Amino acid sequence: MALADRWLLPDGVDEALPEKAAQIEHLRRSLLNLHESWGYKLVIPPLIEYLDSLLTGAGSDLEIETFKVIDQLSGRLMGIRADFTSQVARIDAHCLKEEDIQRLSYSGSVLRTVPAGLDGTRSPIQLGAELYGHGGLESDLEILSLMLETLRVAGLEKLVLDIGHVDIVRGVIEAAGLSEADQVKLSELYKAKDLPELEVFVAQLNATNRVKSWLTALPRLCGGVEVLAKASSVLDGVSKSVSDAIDMLNRVVEVVKSRFPQIGLHFDLSDLVSYSYHTGLVFAAYQPGHGNAIARGGRYNNIGEVFGRSRPATGFSTDLKTLVSLSQPNVEQKLRVLSPVASSAKLWDKLNKLRQEGYQVVEQLDDDVRVEKFDFQLVDVDGDWQLQAVSK
Repeated sequence: MALADRWLLPDGVDEALPEKAAQIEHLRRSLLNLHESWGYKLVIPPLIEYLDSLLTGAGSDLEIETFKVIDQLSGRLMGIRADFTSQVARIDAHCLKEEDIQRLSYSGSVLRTVPAGLDGTRSPIQLGAELYGHGGLESDLEILSLMLETLRVAGLEKLVLDIGHVDIVRGVIEAAGLSEADQVKLSELYKAKDLPELEVFVAQLNATNRVKSWLTALPRLCGGVEVLAKASSVLDGVSKSVSDAIDMLNRVVEVVKSRFPQIGLHFDLSDLVSYSYHTGLVFAAYQPGHGNAIARGGRYNNIGEVFGRSRPATGFSTDLKTLVSLSQPNVEQKLRVLSPVASSAKLWDKLNKLRQEGYQVVEQLDDDVRVEKFDFQLVDVDGDWQLQAVSK
């Protein structure tokens, strides 16, 4: 390997230098404190687990994104986490075992075999929250509101919130009575938004004209709040689950407009991307000019069933690196003090006192230190160590 190549990082894997690292860490602390103020308790799952646990249930969708290694102690296959969701579900189901509502938050690195989107990273620092034990709209709204408040605290307010409900698209497909093969093909066309091909495909189906109208109308139910009124009309009679889902979306709109009036709203009622294991309300936040969702969440009931405990659940996650790159937060810099090496107990005590008061104190280990990079010097004035301002 050439010397120059030894400094290269793999594609999609990056590192944070001091300024950016300080921004990420400052934001991480602020957001975890926010979550704590909402009653969410921090958990720290392991970076690596046995694969049959890590990819169980919801995690099975992440198999292609998960790096795999052999455990040298047991010989079993292990995976480096690509997402926290299944891990936190395991903690709720197997470790905590409480019957009450459980609110959990987390933050840590994940690693993925492929980047999330064209400008995505393979090594995000994921932060999120999960709520277990409540299946009503109130917990959906709590998680959705916490996600938006998380983005606000991160300095992102000009956002568009994309909202959907998986019962709509699933209800329409189920009501159509299609074969399994036709359902798979239809789902692919919805994901691709290939409307011309969709028209051709639906036309040859053995279905009533009414059913065909539902199937072709669904991907066109995309846009602002007016989409919900159109959906109520176009999808009238599909099923009670579809009607209930549209009613729920209308209720969500009322709450979001009341709590976050500055947030733009968007709906795509045929969206199936990234929601394969969700069971109800789904949502994602976008920043204009940034292609990928900056936060995403929704309901995934019974996610802990594979761990022996079925509970309703909802949650969201975001990437701290993305939030920092979009908001460019200002981290308050501590005043810097240059000190001689602490060769006496009196000077040592002075250094510790200044650090406790919030100063950043650096001992001068050689004569080549650039004094102008500091705000103060610590000097001995008649046996008393005092701060002396540095001339810039």
